[in-house]
Order: sequence, then C-alpha cells, then structure tokens
Amino acid sequence: MENSYKFFANKDCKYFPCHRVERPDDFNCLFCYCPLYTLGDQCGGNFKYRENGIKDCTDCVLPHRPESYEYIIGKYSKILELAKRGWTSGKEDKK
Repeated sequence: MENSYKFFANKDCKYFPCHRVERPDDFNCLFCYCPLYTLGDQCGGNFKYRENGIKDCTDCVLPHRPESYEYIIGKYSKILELAKRGWTSGKEDKK
C-alpha cells in the first residue's frame, strides 16, 4: 500500500470504529488518541465543550480520515509550542 505509514486500521479492536462513520474501511486508527486534543478550540475538528469544561470529540472524525495525516502533522509545531511552555512553566511533573 502506497503511503502505508499514513494509514492503519485496527479492525481487531473491540471499539472499531470508535466513531459512527459511513465507510468503516476508510477509518484510520493511526491517531487513535488525537494529538490535536491539546490544541483546544484551535484543533480544527468537530468538537464541543460540555458544561463541566471537558472537550467532547464524540462527533469528530478528523483524525480518522485517511486524508488528515498532513493536516495533523502540520499542527505538531503548535503542539510542541504548548509542550515547551509547560516544560518552562515549572509545572512539569517532578518525580
């Protein structure tokens, strides 16, 4: 498969697919835990915030579309920026 590093479907997973989709054969599990979650309202996905402030991505399939690889990789500089701020804020885990 061309560009197989961009797509992985774990059809043996008991949650597959974890979102309602029309075409399960095109469901990408590569970003099972979405790296964009940490970007809050800047992720670009279809999310909402619950009353308790928790981000709810139930209706979002952005990380599970085969064509989303480049979009997600393109956001890694923003994710790294957030991580660096956490590292220098003094709030990082100290074990």
